[in-house]
Amino acid sequence: MTTLPPWIVVDQLLQNWLLEDVGRGDMTTAGLFSQEVKGGKAEWSVKETGIIAGLPIGARVFQLLNPKIDFVAIAAEGEKVSSGQVVARLDGAVDGLLMGERVALNLVMRLSGIATMTGKYGAAIADLPAQLVDTRKTTPGMRILEKYATRVGGAINHRMGLDDAVMIKDNHIQAVGGIGAAISRLRDTIPYPLSIEVETGTIAQVREALEWGADIIMLDNMGLEEMGDGVKLIRGTKEGVKIEASGNITLENIRSVAETGVDYISTSAFITRSTWLDLSMNFC
Repeated sequence: MTTLPPWIVVDQLLQNWLLEDVGRGDMTTAGLFSQEVKGGKAEWSVKETGIIAGLPIGARVFQLLNPKIDFVAIAAEGEKVSSGQVVARLDGAVDGLLMGERVALNLVMRLSGIATMTGKYGAAIADLPAQLVDTRKTTPGMRILEKYATRVGGAINHRMGLDDAVMIKDNHIQAVGGIGAAISRLRDTIPYPLSIEVETGTIAQVREALEWGADIIMLDNMGLEEMGDGVKLIRGTKEGVKIEASGNITLENIRSVAETGVDYISTSAFITRSTWLDLSMNFC
């Protein structure tokens, strides 16, 4: 089961998004229910097939507005759902239900869209050992939730931020004067538990990364034949070096990439190419 981000982190995000939407107050709801706040019942249903993600986060939106609102998830996180299926039932004060509706639905639709796209990529290589990995191409302010959604869809997380791991990319290599210079300098400065990953675009760079003791080698934007040669070189040179493929990964080519024998396939597509999974809330 995928672990939710801690509420101490998520609540601050949700409160800011509620403030953005509510502003100085929900004029419609306040005007209609100014004398008496009534109880209401509502259902969330999906309008298309996909993978549901973020229901606990949607529930938390309503709890921040009114802790007495009861949000019952009918679908499980990561469950494949179909058009018309009820995924949650809500019971509580009408004003809280109406004020939280848009923020909660927006988040769950966004996260479900990401989980759905991730699931499609995962299905294409489900019988192969390569693991799906996300990237740092995320919406500012949404990273922790978008990366949660990729996990719900079946991927694993790459680094959450620049402080998570060491990755020497093409611009680092260009700026410092080569892979060897970058690795040797970093070995003297980084904390010992951190591994060093190097982005390579040619077989010559793969050889250099191996020579200088890279822990993980990324084969970036390589053709399938060159990628296969890179995998053979790494496997035949040093045990324990992990291999990641990245760059222009699509649903059409991901299986061929996995068949080269890489350990990980990273792509931003789960997040950058996904659309929202359409849901609606209706009072009963």
